Amino acid sequence: MSTNTTTAPTTTPSAESAALAALYSSWVERMAANPEMDLPAMRSMFEEWHLPTAEPVGVSYEEVDAGGVPAMWCRPAGAADDRAMIWTHGGGYVVGSMHSHRKVAGHLAKAAGVPVLVLDYRRAPEHPHPAPLEDAVAAYRWLVGEQGIAPEHIATTGDSAGGGLCTAMVLALRDAGDPLPAAVMPLSPWYDMEATGESVATNAGVDVLVQRDILLAMAGMFLGDASPQDPLANPLYADPTGLPPILIQVGGSETLLDDSNRFAAMVKDAGVDCTVEVYPEMQHVFHFLAGRAREADEAIAAMAAWVRPKLGL
Repeated sequence: MSTNTTTAPTTTPSAESAALAALYSSWVERMAANPEMDLPAMRSMFEEWHLPTAEPVGVSYEEVDAGGVPAMWCRPAGAADDRAMIWTHGGGYVVGSMHSHRKVAGHLAKAAGVPVLVLDYRRAPEHPHPAPLEDAVAAYRWLVGEQGIAPEHIATTGDSAGGGLCTAMVLALRDAGDPLPAAVMPLSPWYDMEATGESVATNAGVDVLVQRDILLAMAGMFLGDASPQDPLANPLYADPTGLPPILIQVGGSETLLDDSNRFAAMVKDAGVDCTVEVYPEMQHVFHFLAGRAREADEAIAAMAAWVRPKLGL
């Protein structure tokens, strides 16, 4: 097996791509102006994550109970009803929701022709690790056991913390002896609970949102009493043997860039097929620009083209 790292052609970032940096800048300014911002206010602010994303046409939404986990189906018209993707949302395990992510998930669902189930897993600090992981595993088992979707017709995906979670859930399923999904697609994944990646420093001046202090603060809330080296909280410490094929997409301006590169190198050594696609000068989870900026649309089209054959389509 191999690890392939590709970099999208270097072109001037689209004017439309500035919308995400503008949103992130507004969050940073509001948090700086209100250092005592409470958790409900912060969560409300991060619900604005959907604002740069255009509403996808021809996608319907349905809230469901996925094995005890609140979730939302994003169903494109004419989609295969015997395939599914699970999306675990980002937000440091603390903020974000199925509502903030439904539109970007809808774009992926439409591009791939496969319904996407966005999980509203329990969040820290009220529910630290392993609660989000338990919810992700429960939802997967619900898809297989109660919805009758074959594991080889399921892919996991997620952004930021959700990129870590969509990976950790497959590790947990493997350890438990469950049949594994066909593919894993982390977007701008956050793996390192210790913020030790080189890019945390080298990209600090260009990543508008994600900085070391934010990473460590959210890691503390997420971990609770768990170790930052717990392999199901920090997959950089996991044994990735036997994982299905992995596609990682990440922005070149991200402080978390090295999380992707280090994980990819690790899984290569374990014989796992892994591709990393780096999009130059893009911000954290630039996929939120879907329907508005070409970079996001190209990335989502690449995800769809990669995953459809893995799902037997």
